[in-house]
Amino acid sequence: MVLTVAMVVSMLAAVPLGILASGGTSFLAAALIPFGLVGAVVARRQPWNPVGSVLLALVLSVVACSDAGDYAAMVYHQGYDLPFGRVAVLLAPGAWVWMFVLLPLPLALFPDGRLSRRWRFVLWAYFVFCVFVVAGVGRQEMSVVTARHIQVDSGGQLASMGSSSGPSALGVVALLLYASFALAWVVRLLLSYRRSSGDYRQQLKWLLSGSVIGLGALLLAVSTNGSSSFWGTAGGIGFLVSLVSLVSLVSLVALPLALGVSILKYRLYDIDRLISRSLSYTILTGLLVSFYAAMIVLSTRVLPFSSPVGVAASTLAAVALFNPLRKRIQGLVDRRFNRAHYDAEATVTAFRIRLREAVDLDTVQRELMRAVDRAVEPAHTSLWIRPSGSGSRG
Repeated sequence: MVLTVAMVVSMLAAVPLGILASGGTSFLAAALIPFGLVGAVVARRQPWNPVGSVLLALVLSVVACSDAGDYAAMVYHQGYDLPFGRVAVLLAPGAWVWMFVLLPLPLALFPDGRLSRRWRFVLWAYFVFCVFVVAGVGRQEMSVVTARHIQVDSGGQLASMGSSSGPSALGVVALLLYASFALAWVVRLLLSYRRSSGDYRQQLKWLLSGSVIGLGALLLAVSTNGSSSFWGTAGGIGFLVSLVSLVSLVSLVALPLALGVSILKYRLYDIDRLISRSLSYTILTGLLVSFYAAMIVLSTRVLPFSSPVGVAASTLAAVALFNPLRKRIQGLVDRRFNRAHYDAEATVTAFRIRLREAVDLDTVQRELMRAVDRAVEPAHTSLWIRPSGSGSRG
């Protein structure tokens, strides 16, 4: 409760501080809101699970240190006469430090914080490494903050901190160790997935699927943001790139949502259907976007059509291809990733075909029971047929 209240207060304070310091709020604070909500729900439902507290601490530390950076910018960059300016300068770099320190822990502790002896040793080694990193950054910060004059940039970061010509050897070693620890937690999950079954396997499916979607959306957002200036004058393509960038940014919430669903075990066994639909619509979107862009280039730069006519023709062609492509791609993806749904549909289709040729009631009854057993796999089945003399006409 304390972490949740502190997180909410920090997020509310980020709005006025960001406006006064730089004229806008931080995107980082807004992007972390889903992680904070999932952490609050997990901590409320499963108080013994450390993952919820880690998510809350991650969001709280990053947002609070970001607020400290805005406060320091107001004091030393905007010229506001406010107290505790040096404290804010000291806390400002902690946004990135604590984010990198706490970010691997949800993977390390997934799903309930219970680790084997070997992985507990790795976790304690990571804690020792984090203590040295935080102490080193704090020592470097303290030596600059205690100076007579302090210079900060528009984000509240010390301007003198980035004056070195390049990363030190100690910094490179720390970065390599951090990457090794993060990779170790990923390897732990992959090894667990190979040996898992039942609910735990479904939990890992949710986590891995959310991670792939979230990281893919992040890479797509970065790539489309870089290419938006190139396609800015291309009419419909520029609008399409902006739309894809917006959708990819919204898709970043897939990681915290998948993490919450997997830990709370809510509708775990819907993951196969979700993977199938996500993959099929991703492939469909990629094909339609490529086709749409190629049609616009062909109609406006190769054929003598005006830009509005080319965009309209390309849009109509893409809409016409949507449903046939969707059905074809969905069938191919279901065959590989949602086999139960594919087999059930195949069973019902085969029963419908046999039903057209059956005229005997006993044959229909036998085929129906067989189709239900193969498609639904119930523990017991029974069929009741109302006699013809009980009021019905056939």
